[in-house]
Amino acid sequence: MNDFIVQLLEANGYRKTRLLAILRAIQATYFHIPKEAITLLSRLLGLPVSHIISVVDFYSFFHSTPRGQYDILFSDSITDHMQDKQNLMNYFSHQCQVGIGQVRKDGRVSLDNTACTGMCDQGPAALINGYAVPRLDRPKIDLIAKLIEQELPLAEWPETIFQVDDLIWKTGLLLNSRLEPGESLLAADARGLNATLNEIDQSKLRGRGGAGFKTALKWRLCASEPEQERFVVCNADEGEPGTFKDRVLLNRYADWLIEGMTLASLLIKSQQGFLYLRGEYLHLFEPLQAKLAERRRNGLLGDNILGKGWSFDIEICLGAGSYICGEESALIESLEGRSGIARNRPPYPVTEGYLNKPTIVDNVETFIAAAHIAIQGGNWFAAQGTEQSSGTKILSISGDTPQPGIYEVPFGTPISAILEDCLAEDVLGVQVGGPSGTFISNREFHRRLAFEDLPSGGSFIIFNRQRDILEIVRNFTHFFADESCGFCTPCRVGTILLSEQIDKLYDGYGSVGDIVALQELGHLLKTNSHCGLGQTAANPMLNTLARYPAIYQSKIKFPHFGPGFNLDEALQAARKIAHRDDSEAHLSQSGD
Repeated sequence: MNDFIVQLLEANGYRKTRLLAILRAIQATYFHIPKEAITLLSRLLGLPVSHIISVVDFYSFFHSTPRGQYDILFSDSITDHMQDKQNLMNYFSHQCQVGIGQVRKDGRVSLDNTACTGMCDQGPAALINGYAVPRLDRPKIDLIAKLIEQELPLAEWPETIFQVDDLIWKTGLLLNSRLEPGESLLAADARGLNATLNEIDQSKLRGRGGAGFKTALKWRLCASEPEQERFVVCNADEGEPGTFKDRVLLNRYADWLIEGMTLASLLIKSQQGFLYLRGEYLHLFEPLQAKLAERRRNGLLGDNILGKGWSFDIEICLGAGSYICGEESALIESLEGRSGIARNRPPYPVTEGYLNKPTIVDNVETFIAAAHIAIQGGNWFAAQGTEQSSGTKILSISGDTPQPGIYEVPFGTPISAILEDCLAEDVLGVQVGGPSGTFISNREFHRRLAFEDLPSGGSFIIFNRQRDILEIVRNFTHFFADESCGFCTPCRVGTILLSEQIDKLYDGYGSVGDIVALQELGHLLKTNSHCGLGQTAANPMLNTLARYPAIYQSKIKFPHFGPGFNLDEALQAARKIAHRDDSEAHLSQSGD
């Protein structure tokens, strides 16, 4: 192990900021992070043991106890559940003789759940040793079980098992455009860098991650900082359940993204960029590395870009399974080799970001839009959309539609028109912007996709009338409880209490007091949590409670207080052991 760790550190330049990459390599080799490895890393990197242990504990893809040689994680998104995920997972468990949440005794295979893997358009999905496996069904599971028993290396498995498709159903302003490598850089050079930033300002481009901060203003603020070292960061860590558009953009339009990042580097005078890639998109890592290498060979990245004397390069950093790292300051913490805990703001990243240097963080779609604006001009982009929401929005549409996939629509488009585009019928409601966004009922389909009305980072999940609202809310609420970083008490405790209260209602033990408690908890989370995760964790419950009070009321069994579970049923196993089933061996509870 000593030689392996030393070689690994040498390959990463003994940089503490590369801790996630180093831990990923150790996990892949030993199927966990051994204590000896932590001790070695501590000594050779000069980091406290407690720091490394805290990072291992924080990210869901790291484990301090061994996982199986084949580690299978089933995606637990609501859309996976809608596609029979649980039955397929049980089938896999039976075929591979491994319990859910367990490692088989021979250490060959382990099985567990993980949060949404970004395959909602082609689920149910899973990860095998980190690689995406979409469209699971029984024949595919039978084949995987056979390959596991043969101990065949993953590299020799049929490629069809891992085939991920780019399902693009509707293109618009951006995806219909063309961009030759280097074209936007030459356009910016010809127009002038300040004039190009003015064009981006004129386009009214706002960040496509959901918050909607004005891109030109952010870049100007960063460029105006007296500090000479600045950084460009692409947030490719889309983790909102139901979001997968960046996966398609990274696979199909990587040139455009890199071009946009390079353009940004010219405008803010940066020489180093980072592409923070979602850990679930491991299958994109090597193709993106190849694309970076190709652009370096073609003089579009590295030193003396296009012979103009510009220098800029990009490093790809893989996440390790943490939703909160999609928040820009948590992402920066992760880039620096720490747990992804959101920072207090101010200062904002434009003044103190990566290594406390001025940093811009934008998402994939924003950089791509900026590259096209540099060529076409600001008016071209601003001509579509609304007053406060210019251009188009690329949506990841999933759920109850015969055509799940990618749709590009102008901002201001009514929800009804989007549902017509994807042929959705008998719709009960739509989750716009993922669980942290807004759930709208079928009486609100006149509303528009726009920052003025319904903003969205891209997630658009459709539910038909056969779906159970409480099951949807339960899935989303458990997601937030699992993904809370635990930094602040309102979120750490509040998300757990919220999920337990929803469970109680869902299981049929609800009381009027539970509805009141849910509302109080929701308010507490919104107003007291440290970051956006806690502040939005109650949205699914609050949104649906406001729109479907009758559904919540129908779950109330007790007028006042009710127990959280059926004590008499819980004693069934004890009665069986004691061979008693007389009336004295039973308990009654209020409401029976």
